[in-house]
Amino acid sequence: MDIDLQDRQLLRVLQNDGRVSNQQLAAETAMSTSACWRRMRSLEETQVIRGYTALLDPKLCGLSFHAVVHVQLARHDPSFVEGFIREIVHRPEVLDCFATAGEADYHLRVRCRDLDAYNSFLDGFLFKIAGVANVRTNLVMKEIKHDATLPV
Repeated sequence: MDIDLQDRQLLRVLQNDGRVSNQQLAAETAMSTSACWRRMRSLEETQVIRGYTALLDPKLCGLSFHAVVHVQLARHDPSFVEGFIREIVHRPEVLDCFATAGEADYHLRVRCRDLDAYNSFLDGFLFKIAGVANVRTNLVMKEIKHDATLPV
């Protein structure tokens, strides 16, 4: 799907407020409400808009521990890779998982209640995944920029 200027305007407004009414969205993007609704449906049907969600404050939700975890696998054997991915995608502590080139094979962004919860995550889960050779943790000391929006 080609995303034109009007679609980009819609997406910018929605990324700032996913609960905006169709009437307000149409007004902010200088469209009629029916044209706005049709474009929205098209963006949803083509999966440009994958869903709507609430952004939560992790600390107010009791998740004060935040880390970037670098994981190296012992080998890149498909069974190790598939097993690692199969395990990681179901863990609520893992907010993001990126396969990367470089020193680490995967970078995880992890949130937990506290250091004890993180140690339980490591000992009871991550270290038990077959093929995990090395894990390095970088604690997030301060969030400088965290933005869930895309530059559309």
